[in-house]
Amino acid sequence: MSAIAAFLGRLMLALLFVLAGIPKIIDPSGAAAMLASANLPTALAMPTGVFEVVAGLLLALGFMTRLISILLAGFTLLATFFFHNQFGDPLQAAMALKNVAIAGGLLVVFAYGQMRWSYDHMRATRKGEVAAAKAEARAREAEIKAARAEGRAEALGDRTV
Repeated sequence: MSAIAAFLGRLMLALLFVLAGIPKIIDPSGAAAMLASANLPTALAMPTGVFEVVAGLLLALGFMTRLISILLAGFTLLATFFFHNQFGDPLQAAMALKNVAIAGGLLVVFAYGQMRWSYDHMRATRKGEVAAAKAEARAREAEIKAARAEGRAEALGDRTV
């Protein structure tokens, strides 16, 4: 049951970033205006949208989950620092707390990101299977070499008698 909850939580977090990034790609002027209000380069609007969409999709697929989740957590905390730093305003304080909660969820994904139903988990499982198969092949090869050596030793022993 916890694997299902982790999978759904990862999907919900990913959806948040994908849906936030698409409008920035379609019409970056709104994001550019927000960036200008924070004295940041307006040219970052489009790359920010692309980052959010791509990172959200990678998170949803479970590909490079730990890296993507820590990058998104840092991105979310930076957004809080630059855009929701007026804690006297109740709306800005609520937005800041929301972002902190999202970053916390992303840190949980970082901690438990390679759970079932992710590409990372499938890759790790496959890597373990390949390693086990190689170990079995090496053990089989060692047994064959030992048997051959034993056969040669017996053959030499028969000659000396």
